[in-house]
Amino acid sequence: MFIDTHTHYNDPRYAEDLDAVISRAAAAGVGKMIQADIDGSERESMFAVTKRYPGMLYNMLGLYPGSVDAGWRDEMDAMTACKDRGAVAIGEIGLDYHEGGRFREEQKEAFRVQLELASQWDLPVNIHLRDALEDFLKIIKDSARLHLRGNLHCYGGSYETFREVRKYGDWYVGIGGVVTFKNASVAEAVKKIPLDRILLETDCPYLAPVPYRGQRNESSYIPIIAAKIAELKGTDIAEIEATTTSNALKLFGI
Repeated sequence: MFIDTHTHYNDPRYAEDLDAVISRAAAAGVGKMIQADIDGSERESMFAVTKRYPGMLYNMLGLYPGSVDAGWRDEMDAMTACKDRGAVAIGEIGLDYHEGGRFREEQKEAFRVQLELASQWDLPVNIHLRDALEDFLKIIKDSARLHLRGNLHCYGGSYETFREVRKYGDWYVGIGGVVTFKNASVAEAVKKIPLDRILLETDCPYLAPVPYRGQRNESSYIPIIAAKIAELKGTDIAEIEATTTSNALKLFGI
């Protein structure tokens, strides 16, 4: 069995054919899929989709950095009120400065609060990080006392960055369709990062692997990602399947 550790199946792009998408995933050997939380505007639809596929779909709880604004504390209160609705992780949370500097301080504070929450609830974290590595490393270093565990979703960094992050917790990386792109820089990191630190993900509907690049992504493409990692690691897809599944089961407790 494969596990897709990051999906968004409540996205409207699946409204017409989600049953078929989930059936294709199962036929491809993807037996479990985890949905990332964004904010209160999408949370109920996430829960509704998860409920439709018990034992296959699971959900996280979190406030996405791109959703953080001046009213983030109200969003956080709404999120924490859902504590008993079965989350397997706090995510996707983190920092994203790609669109500029607005709400950077709020993002950092919301991130710190959610890391504390993950420690209190004894849950892993699922990290979204874009154009904010320096601040991320500072916060993670400051949070080492929390003994965090989690994964860096859609990892695109270097092996050296991974080694630095590993100093401050029990960290994995999520590898998705980008690894199949021509000249993808993350491919070099994947060669060096130990397989027992790698998870598979799609981030569907985004970032479909080659040969589906530019199209809507789905979990049935996970074996394509696994095959590319096997090629980079000089091993077979069975080892990638077994080890990444074991990693996900251990981290998320599903």
